[in-house]
Amino acid sequence: MRWGAALCLTGALTTGFAPEAAAADYSKAGTTSAGSQIARVEGVGAAPAYQQLGGTLGHDVSGHQGAVDWGGAWQAGGRFVYVKATEGTGYVNPQFAQQYNGSYAVGMTRGAYHFARPDLSSGAAQADYFLDHGGGWSADGRTLPGALDVEYNPYGDACYGKDAAAMSAWIADFSATYRTRTGRLPTIYTSTRWWNQCTGGNTGFGANPLWVARYNAELGALPSGWPRQAIWQFADRGTLPGDQNLFDGSADRLRDFALGL
Repeated sequence: MRWGAALCLTGALTTGFAPEAAAADYSKAGTTSAGSQIARVEGVGAAPAYQQLGGTLGHDVSGHQGAVDWGGAWQAGGRFVYVKATEGTGYVNPQFAQQYNGSYAVGMTRGAYHFARPDLSSGAAQADYFLDHGGGWSADGRTLPGALDVEYNPYGDACYGKDAAAMSAWIADFSATYRTRTGRLPTIYTSTRWWNQCTGGNTGFGANPLWVARYNAELGALPSGWPRQAIWQFADRGTLPGDQNLFDGSADRLRDFALGL
């Protein structure tokens, strides 16, 4: 299964806030992370016995975790990580450099993710902001394609005031912009329930790698359009800092995924 071709370099890591987003509400951006709203809305059940499942253990972190002990995370079995880089067009994770570079330094495969705010600006604008603030990709075998985190709105309506067609168009706009600039389709992070509710079960994103959240002993049904997941976020806490994830494959397959093979 191919997830895009290798065509460009990692996006530059910068800091700052977009002037056009100055009036937007980012009061919760420091605590919103991949799955924070899924856990709030859908709840948390039993974690699977991941040691008995085939795959590679990893995790994801955000500014909420602060400075991470990467040596300790490696010793605990973490082999890959997604790091929150941005939200909307007005927030950058203040811990991003420590988390993104620190994980790489200890040997992990790492990637960046963007917390979507479809209520604030276009998908293209947010993809550009993400790429300009650390969300890029490089064909080094240890950098994952950037991920788009689409989940329940922490500030109001679950679907950000958009109907299924408008939400699908927004995600497509982000995805196409990211692909144009990097040569890779972004990973899509979501839950089955949110996806089917807010995109109307759109089946048109199956070429994007899927990072699916479900905090229970079994994975269950996937969002419409995907025959398999690349990553399962199976718990919101555990042996590794942040959320717990399982890549669907060996360490060698993880490297192939990073390369886009």
